[in-house]
Amino acid sequence: MEALCEFVNLLQVCFPSEVQVKLKYSPLTGKATTTGSAVSEKVRTRLEELDDLEEGSQKELLNLTQQDYMNRIEELNQSLKDAWSSDQKVKALKIVIQVSKLVYERILSMCMDNRVSLSDNFSPESVNDTAKETCLNWFFKIASIRELIPRFYVEAAILKCNKFLSKTGISECLPRLTSMIRGIGDPLVAVYARAYLCRVGMEVAPQLKESLNKNFFDFLLTFKQIHGDTVQNQLIVQCVEIPLYLTLYSPAIDWILQCIAYRAPEVLLTEMMERCKKLGNNALLLNSVMSAFRAEFIAARSMDFIGMIKECDESGFPKHLLFRSLGLNLALADPPENDRLQILNEAWKVITKLKNPQDYINCAEVWVEYTCRHFKKREVNTVLADIIKHMTPDRAFEDAYPQLQSIIQKVITYIYDFSLLFSVEKFLPFLDMFQKENVRVEVCKCIMESFIKHQQESTKDPVILNALLHICKTMHDSVNALTLEDEKRMLAALINGFIKMVSFGRDFEQQLSFYVEARSMFCNLEPVLVQLIHSVNQLAMETRKVMKGNHSRKTAAFVRACVAFCFITIPSLSSIFTRLNLYLHSGQVALANQCLSQADAFFKAAVSLVPEVPKTISIDGKMRPSDAFLLEFLCNFFSTLLVVPDHPEQGVLFLVRGLLNVIQDYTWEDNSDDKVRIYTNVLHLLSAMTQETYIYHVDKVDSNDTLYGGDSKFLAEINKLCETVIAQILDHLKTLGKEETLKRQSQLALYLFNTILAHGDLRNNKLNQLSVNLWNLAQKHGFADTKTMVKTLEYIRRRSKQPEMSHFADLALRLPLQSRT
Repeated sequence: MEALCEFVNLLQVCFPSEVQVKLKYSPLTGKATTTGSAVSEKVRTRLEELDDLEEGSQKELLNLTQQDYMNRIEELNQSLKDAWSSDQKVKALKIVIQVSKLVYERILSMCMDNRVSLSDNFSPESVNDTAKETCLNWFFKIASIRELIPRFYVEAAILKCNKFLSKTGISECLPRLTSMIRGIGDPLVAVYARAYLCRVGMEVAPQLKESLNKNFFDFLLTFKQIHGDTVQNQLIVQCVEIPLYLTLYSPAIDWILQCIAYRAPEVLLTEMMERCKKLGNNALLLNSVMSAFRAEFIAARSMDFIGMIKECDESGFPKHLLFRSLGLNLALADPPENDRLQILNEAWKVITKLKNPQDYINCAEVWVEYTCRHFKKREVNTVLADIIKHMTPDRAFEDAYPQLQSIIQKVITYIYDFSLLFSVEKFLPFLDMFQKENVRVEVCKCIMESFIKHQQESTKDPVILNALLHICKTMHDSVNALTLEDEKRMLAALINGFIKMVSFGRDFEQQLSFYVEARSMFCNLEPVLVQLIHSVNQLAMETRKVMKGNHSRKTAAFVRACVAFCFITIPSLSSIFTRLNLYLHSGQVALANQCLSQADAFFKAAVSLVPEVPKTISIDGKMRPSDAFLLEFLCNFFSTLLVVPDHPEQGVLFLVRGLLNVIQDYTWEDNSDDKVRIYTNVLHLLSAMTQETYIYHVDKVDSNDTLYGGDSKFLAEINKLCETVIAQILDHLKTLGKEETLKRQSQLALYLFNTILAHGDLRNNKLNQLSVNLWNLAQKHGFADTKTMVKTLEYIRRRSKQPEMSHFADLALRLPLQSRT
């Protein structure tokens, strides 16, 4: 604190007052107030800007007059004292750091010529006399400080200002400041002074490495002080144990060594290590060396470091911390191959003797990675067994979940062959230590992510399946009413990834049994049930492929079992469109496998479900109209119904009639034309059904074209249905005769016209006349697109030139083009 206040006092001396206005800082308002003459508004505004200093805005001070500047320094001085007295040490240091930067910026601002600042690489010759004089004034005042520590810290803080005086100023000051530290008697105070000087040196002159080395070697010379009578007696008075006291040195030594080791040649690092080796009781130094030096350097000399660790006094600095530091390096770089087993044995001898569970697990966590990286499952199993042995008593594992999670992550990072992983005897018992549900689930997720990432081929290994089923079951059972949807999706994706990787090859019955078991285990995650249904359908189709469509009694029974699985599972799903699409998909699979009655059951279920479709559905958390989704589903359904043969006991086109009844009774939105669009698609279906041979078939399934063979009664039934559907469409067109719906009327009229053109028999006079009426209606109110109408008419004329299409020529003559006026 003395050094900090001395520094701020120097600011007041080195920037003397020029403006005779005295200001007083008000602690209530946080602003400057006058105690004499009035302050101009400009000065008041500037002083208010000074309040941003804590956020690092010291550049705001550059535009102030010297008096304004002095007043702000007074305020900072008081703030510094208040912060220190209220134990806000970080805030106090922050103020001093900012002020030290302020000194440099202030002098730099004096060098401005015609408001043009100096370049970053300016030379002392370009600095004017005023700036140099101010800078010298600073250093003269610092030299007059009698106390060593304040004088050192203040000069070190503004070391960069030497650039204003000479090119060699910094290189000359660093050795002198290094020597000054020798006068500090307390070794702990001295080492932090050296750390600060190294920090400043790296910032202002990183190329000057010699002072870094000198600081470290000076520290080594005074290292024995730590174990001398003076320090030991002081520790007794203050009731501080030597191990705790030594840890106070680590940050400073680590920083000094990191500065030295940065891009340092190996010769220098070796010299540093040898000097440390010569010191007795050097555990503290050894730990800092292993923390600061390059991992490759440490790994290459692992046995040397182990020898040094063995010689250290256990009472001063615990050996297990030294082995932990060594392990951290060996996780980043490989030691010589011949030494690897001996290194592990030496380290684990020390680690396994630790009685404190936290000390033990902190070391074991580091060395597990080394073990997994360089050894096989026997050594890994031994290490896991030892961890279980140490962490199970008194449920010590409950306080070490982060370390245990880290161990699992390291194991699966290096052992990603899961047949090998689950053959490690102690792996699953290790998982049993995760008894806190949220932690256990996170671990299970990590394992499943690794499996999905690394498992390249499908598996049927019973060890893997049983273990992963248990892990997936753990994830599934964590789902409850409070589980977020994103979490459910993530868990379902991991379980689905596992399900997709399970394959029993040609043993289809075993595959189905696995899916049945999975359904019972994961019934609360809908995406998993959906995946199981798709997987079972795929299994049925693979069976069909193997049998080339000619099922035996056994395979026919098997595919019926697959179909039954789907039929039982689909109703448990909550999403209505998922159910509809799965009924359709599963019905198609049943049809492909000649399971006609089962296919009918799926299609009937889909028809009966349509009335339950809500008007809106949730998509990505937002409610959307369902009409478009229903229209898409029904169009797909119509395409399937073409090849579905009629049931002998249900009547002609019983599924089509049932679906039309459902569509008729469904409550559509008032401003929606989807019902008419669906009816128009029904006309496409009915037209295709009148063909002598359908445009596509299901292999080994006789469709209605084969069953009826173009029977006149069958065709008459289709014509009746067509008339009914067209009547429904025309009724809807009449309701659109209002001015606000004329555009919709035009579009639908043209849509129906194109349907008749593509699928109807225009030799029929009624149909021919209807098409003309629809053409005229589409243009009647000027909403038809002229280009579309012209292209349509051109198409009709081209068709008329084809054989047996002369009736198109007559039609073209009856279709006028109305221009918009």
